[in-house]
Amino acid sequence: MNKVSYLTEEGMQKLKAELEHLRGVERPAISRQIAEARDKGDLSENAEYEAAKEAQAMLEIKIARLEDSLANSRILDESMIDVSRVQILNKVKIRNKANSTVNEYVIVSETEADIKKGKISVNTPIAKGLLGKQVGEEVEIVVPSGIINLEILEISR
Repeated sequence: MNKVSYLTEEGMQKLKAELEHLRGVERPAISRQIAEARDKGDLSENAEYEAAKEAQAMLEIKIARLEDSLANSRILDESMIDVSRVQILNKVKIRNKANSTVNEYVIVSETEADIKKGKISVNTPIAKGLLGKQVGEEVEIVVPSGIINLEILEISR
């Protein structure tokens, strides 16, 4: 059974655009490469042909995964998101209790995660530790580098 993924409208459009690019640009390009390699003669000893066929197989796997991801994705209505407890698509301001640094993250689906933009996957240890918590709560989260203690300062959309 496939897992449902929740996305923003922007995230859904990004996935659709990527799928359209793979189908409309990448797939025809690989088909041309295969045709060109086939025109060069003996296929049993044609490395270009083999490489193009392998690239085609990898592309088809990528397309199938994207199609599956889109089929199992749902758009969340951001206006309906509750901010009383941390949940997906919330913006959470947290303070590291050890060094008093304050960070702000938006908890998003795995496909939308981008740490440079402050978007962390709902599947990360930090997001998992914050989910369901309220402003003022302190949480202890096990991360690869050890244990961090965080205080939730603010939850917003």
